[in-house]
Amino acid sequence: MTKRWTDLPDGVLRSLRRGIVIPAHPLALDASRRLDQRRQRALTRYYLDAGAGGLAVGVHATQFAIRDVGLYEPVLRLAVETAEAWSKGPDLVRIAGLAGPTRQAEREASIARDLGYHAGMLSLAAMKGAQEDEMIEHCRRVASVVPLVGFYLQPAVGGVVLPVSFWRRFAAIDNVIAIKVAPFNRYRTLDVVRGVVMAGAEDRVTLYTGNDDHIVLDLLTPFVVRRDGAAVTVRIKGGLLGHWSVWVRSAVRLLERIHEAVAAGLVSPELLAVDSQVTDCNSAFFDVAHDFRGCIAGCHEVLRRQGLLQGIWCLNPEETLSPGQAAEIDRVYAAYPDANDDAFVAANLGRWLS
Repeated sequence: MTKRWTDLPDGVLRSLRRGIVIPAHPLALDASRRLDQRRQRALTRYYLDAGAGGLAVGVHATQFAIRDVGLYEPVLRLAVETAEAWSKGPDLVRIAGLAGPTRQAEREASIARDLGYHAGMLSLAAMKGAQEDEMIEHCRRVASVVPLVGFYLQPAVGGVVLPVSFWRRFAAIDNVIAIKVAPFNRYRTLDVVRGVVMAGAEDRVTLYTGNDDHIVLDLLTPFVVRRDGAAVTVRIKGGLLGHWSVWVRSAVRLLERIHEAVAAGLVSPELLAVDSQVTDCNSAFFDVAHDFRGCIAGCHEVLRRQGLLQGIWCLNPEETLSPGQAAEIDRVYAAYPDANDDAFVAANLGRWLS
């Protein structure tokens, strides 16, 4: 059974196309590196109460290794059940991460569809070395199961370099509804924009930033591409970000501020300055100094300090904070005291952990 994007609830499509905050959901583990369901639920509740418009589960921030330890379906199921019980409402956009070779990705797409996810975000890391025709066929087959969100994962953490020709063909697949643009590279970001416009798919395919190093300017920039002699303007509408797995209440307010500025056509120097501040915070969380080795553990550390996680444990015992990373997180906390949402978390943590 195929789920088509045209079958999605109107409210879900409106939310997705307006642009929302979609945290890339982390994985809560206990000291034995087993799923901590209580804290996993608390994270979901936090995101919902903070105003996130969607959840992305089973993605890079959730750790791709959940597939190796039998946690893929349980973690996806827990997020759906928690969201429904927490009464978020029908417009919460549910996105499941999809990975692996074609059969695995199709199987995960079926699981996600049957659990009530609206779309699958497809990683192509397993297709490294494949020809473009093979990758497009892979995407078409998975799109025959569930609406797709494309994912341009940065090569530094396992992604594949994808040319504009790929993005033109990918955007032309009818069941594609969005693309997370996350190559951490301006030239490759433009390749995605150009590909979508060349496919004439800009009204169907909504762009989301995954460029955690360039969040604010991605959301403020009008991208202008010429097609058949006419200028086509495309905007990145929201964010599906590992960076937005922390300080989420502040991220929601920031996106609201950006949307208001774009609608009014008035982008202040103060708002532009926020871009470098957010990027500086991301440098600490994502461990840029060590080529992103501590990117997941860094976000876990912020959540641990807030009390949402008990520890920073990852499935891979070697995946932890890099030397000096904790001090960098201390630094950005001190440099940007208005950027965190610690007070909001402290006021609600007991409820979320109940």
